[in-house]
Amino acid sequence: MATEVTDGPAAGETNGAAVEKTVTFTAVKPQVFVESSKVSDAVAFYKSAFGVEEVNRVTHPKRKADQELPLLLSAEIKLGSSTILISDVSDDSAAPPKAVGSGLVICLETEDIEAAINTAVKAGAVAEGEISEGEGAWFGGRVGKVKDPYGVVWAISTPAAKKEGNVEA
Repeated sequence: MATEVTDGPAAGETNGAAVEKTVTFTAVKPQVFVESSKVSDAVAFYKSAFGVEEVNRVTHPKRKADQELPLLLSAEIKLGSSTILISDVSDDSAAPPKAVGSGLVICLETEDIEAAINTAVKAGAVAEGEISEGEGAWFGGRVGKVKDPYGVVWAISTPAAKKEGNVEA
């Protein structure tokens, strides 16, 4: 499903009336930055831990003088119907400066949280805390967390039970 954002009256005018311009977004692609030259390792980890499929790889056309391998700008991985970009941090990357508490958590849904967490831990992730249930869980279902070797926290949850009635915004 695409999301549309409408620009206000500044978008243009026709016969004195404002014409709104609509922008349609077709995807959201989070980008995860890992330590330089670790993208291949990270992709291998995500394949093992979460069963991702690598669909594309983009390398910098010029090799760095101090590196044998070309700089990997990004690897595009597919997880379910979602796409995530994994990139090396470099001097010229778009990575924000490292900060504690960036607030990034990637959420995955599955019916078998225990198996998903065990698979991720066997691949090299670290389980964080216990599996939460009910009101204490973020999504109203069950949720557990793992931190991967690259510092990304993954919340693994069951789909939330659908509630009937009005939902407040």
